[in-house]
Amino acid sequence: MADLKDRIFRAAKLDAQLYEEVEADTGALKQAMLVVVLSSVAAGIGTFRYGGLSGMLLGTVGALLGWFLWAYLTYFIGTRILPEKQTSASPGELLRTVGFSSSPGLIRVFGIIPGVTEIVTFGASIWMLIAMVIAVRQALDYKSTFRALGVCIIGWIVQILFIAMMFFLFGIRLGSF
Repeated sequence: MADLKDRIFRAAKLDAQLYEEVEADTGALKQAMLVVVLSSVAAGIGTFRYGGLSGMLLGTVGALLGWFLWAYLTYFIGTRILPEKQTSASPGELLRTVGFSSSPGLIRVFGIIPGVTEIVTFGASIWMLIAMVIAVRQALDYKSTFRALGVCIIGWIVQILFIAMMFFLFGIRLGSF
């Protein structure tokens, strides 16, 4: 099993070869899940003053559920609705690559610094979306980055709606962020 820290840095540096590596490494699922959890905890710490400990816990659980949802949705959209001729993937490949695309989210821990929460969160979200596009392009064997972007944007919108629904169900005001 490859060094997790090295994989996290390579994923954050948008190393396309890293995404090929974790796509092929069936043992990397636990690492991918750990990256999602660490990224979620970083986000929870970064927004701790808004949600406290319960917000951190909810955020971590929500991120794990969002990861599964996004990965399976991306798998479905990418292989059934928008495949290219050479597209071949399994749900596990998407779970692993999408999990590692959460690596840039680790910077969200710096959101705890007063006055930078929104900037850090926004920057991390864009960086994670770019990583996701690369992860999806590699996992689905796409030649077109534009097609991967389309699949990711659709998945991202659904994930945002999912998170908003969770916030609503648990009574967390979105306006407080």
